[in-house]
Amino acid sequence: MTLDDLRVYVAVCRAGSLSAVARELGCTQSAVSQHVRRLEREVGVDLVERQSRGVVPTRAGRVLQQAAEEGMSGLDLALRRLAEIARGDGGVVRIATGSVTVRHFMAAAVAEFRREHPGVSLEFRTGSSSRSCFDALREPEIDLAWVTLGAPVRGVEQRPVAHLPWVLAVPADDELAGRKRADAADLAGLRLIGLPEGSTSRTQLDSSYAELGISAAAADTSVADWDTAILLAELGVGHAVVPDLPGWRTQDRPGLRFVPVPELPPLAVGWAVRRWDTLSPSARAFADTVTRHNTPS
Repeated sequence: MTLDDLRVYVAVCRAGSLSAVARELGCTQSAVSQHVRRLEREVGVDLVERQSRGVVPTRAGRVLQQAAEEGMSGLDLALRRLAEIARGDGGVVRIATGSVTVRHFMAAAVAEFRREHPGVSLEFRTGSSSRSCFDALREPEIDLAWVTLGAPVRGVEQRPVAHLPWVLAVPADDELAGRKRADAADLAGLRLIGLPEGSTSRTQLDSSYAELGISAAAADTSVADWDTAILLAELGVGHAVVPDLPGWRTQDRPGLRFVPVPELPPLAVGWAVRRWDTLSPSARAFADTVTRHNTPS
């Protein structure tokens, strides 16, 4: 069993195709198959099941896939750290984020970090959802992911940084605009602007609605991010229940009001990493800087 065998096997499990991996590696399908067969001889059980549309890992194969992914992730990360040490530079911190993360949670922290660590580069990869950011952590190049926290994810450590209360965004001339709070009964029947499809925030919000017995009218509009929901609410397209993001209340929005909805459980956001104790000093310093800027004093 070699490291190459394991890398090829994991690639096959993810792609579900021997031929696709062969094309990616620039080798023959037979060569890819040999890697898999060598592993099967070593462990003594079938690892993949060949089907008409490709291959899928067997139950035993999934066990090996998960272990191999975790082991190679740590090894690749260590090799990257060693390369940075050999070069003697400050390295690079790579962060997977959602579309509004940097603007709302990291702007001041990025400026501070660049002043204090001028030799370190920051690279951001924007994902369409927290799920895509979790997926990005499978790649050894990604150090950190800023996500909406939810259910545990295998091989990932989650650390909450902020708990965001929910607010109802309404036009300034709306009958609810002058309220100090909105109750569940106030939301019932409202035609709300839908949060991003498949997002963790929407899933948690819908779950809270169900628990509180809130039956909102079907949304006319669904958006790709929280900022768009706010803009549409300000334009009078509809009402929007959104997390109370840092900076929204301090912005000059004369046509918009944010009404707290205290019955809805706050939304937890924060960091996701493979392992905190394997983060580079630069990545840990950046995570700490962002955390400090988002922690109430």
